[in-house]
Amino acid sequence: MGWTSGGWTGTDRGWPGSEAEAVEEQERLRGLVDLESAGPAPGAPGRVAGVDVAYDERTDRVAAAAVVLDLATLEVVERATAVSTASFPYVPGLLAFRELPPVLRALERLAAPPDLVVCDGYGIAHPRRLGLASHLGVLTGIPSFGVAKTPFSFAYEPPGPSRGAWAPLVDGGEVVGRALRTRDGVKPVFVSVGHAIGLEAACAHTLRLTPRHRLPETTRHADALCRRALAAALAG
Repeated sequence: MGWTSGGWTGTDRGWPGSEAEAVEEQERLRGLVDLESAGPAPGAPGRVAGVDVAYDERTDRVAAAAVVLDLATLEVVERATAVSTASFPYVPGLLAFRELPPVLRALERLAAPPDLVVCDGYGIAHPRRLGLASHLGVLTGIPSFGVAKTPFSFAYEPPGPSRGAWAPLVDGGEVVGRALRTRDGVKPVFVSVGHAIGLEAACAHTLRLTPRHRLPETTRHADALCRRALAAALAG
């Protein structure tokens, strides 16, 4: 095992065992989310990791992948996976408790922590302002943000048709992210701050990570790798 993320020990000891305990933990952790730090500057040298998970509903097996790209070139420089059995049930709003154990293990198998993590999901765009990207960022201390494919239940006006156009993602009058157009004439993605990075920087990184496709290269690589890891685990 490589570095240790935020004191995470690689076990599920202390992980909430019920929905009520999980909600209580989210309420505790939301106060630790850093919404002030600017985070890594877009265009600066460094390493960005994409994380994603794949499930097998029949066996409850979960495969997580962490794929690290060079921030300047977007070339893949490192990969890691972890496969386990889900230790928490599927509950909307509490998916981090199902996905984070293998995601953290995959990250720990990297030789060194990345400078930034991009999650296929949400940050503070969450009913309790603690989506996967925020939860992960608090536990690891790594700047993080989420890029989701859908807006969940939040309101937004369609952004302009050109790449780079955006519109606020709003929940109860509070701006929790942006609907961001990454390709001309293609439906937007939904960017939300996770931890220790600003929304402007998160959107700028998202545009740098989408030179050819709607979704970030980090997400595309992590999605493919976790699917392969799950297929291999099920076959073996």
